[in-house]
Amino acid sequence: MAQAKISAKASEGAPPQQQQQQQPSAGQLRGRFYRSTSMADRSSRLLENLDQLELRVEAFRDAASAMEQEKETLLEMIHNIQNSQDMRHISEGEREELNLTANRLMGRTLTVEVSVETIRNAQQQESLLHATKMIDEIVNKLLDDLEDAKIRLLSLYGACTSDVPAGPIDQKFQSVVIGCAIEDQKKIKRRLETLLRNLENSEKSITLLEHQKSSLRQSCNTKQD
Repeated sequence: MAQAKISAKASEGAPPQQQQQQQPSAGQLRGRFYRSTSMADRSSRLLENLDQLELRVEAFRDAASAMEQEKETLLEMIHNIQNSQDMRHISEGEREELNLTANRLMGRTLTVEVSVETIRNAQQQESLLHATKMIDEIVNKLLDDLEDAKIRLLSLYGACTSDVPAGPIDQKFQSVVIGCAIEDQKKIKRRLETLLRNLENSEKSITLLEHQKSSLRQSCNTKQD
């Protein structure tokens, strides 16, 4: 009891500032508690918004990549129509009219600019340049030997696919592609697919042309007999 009175008197004799430091008011405690809770809630909301935006950004990039592929496909289809065998077996006037339409469509397609930049480190950049150079070397020799070029392109394509390849795989090219960014790996595979399709169409055109020449020679020999 005496000790309690001494403590009370000591508190009464202490300066007001010291008393405030010793015993924070209920209002201060409430303010400190609500402030920290509000900051945590705000941080959580911001993080949630950023997570949602990240999903939208990735969806946006995927949509842009799909548009890039669609542009490539349209240009390839227009080019194939212009160089098809059917175009060679119509009248000159019809062919000219169709080519005008095809050129107009190609021009309109080229007015659409879609570009998705791939983020790469120095090693990925070097790998991409190396892979592109290896493909270009084959493309530059296409006219020299179509069959050899097709075999080499198939070996490169086999190095890019997870399916069991029908032929040999270029192990060196595979190691180079693995060092590329994922998006670049997909683009390299698409380019090889396009090149192989064009080669197949060229082979069909050559085969059909040779068949026509053979038929023409047989017809001429029959007339001579």
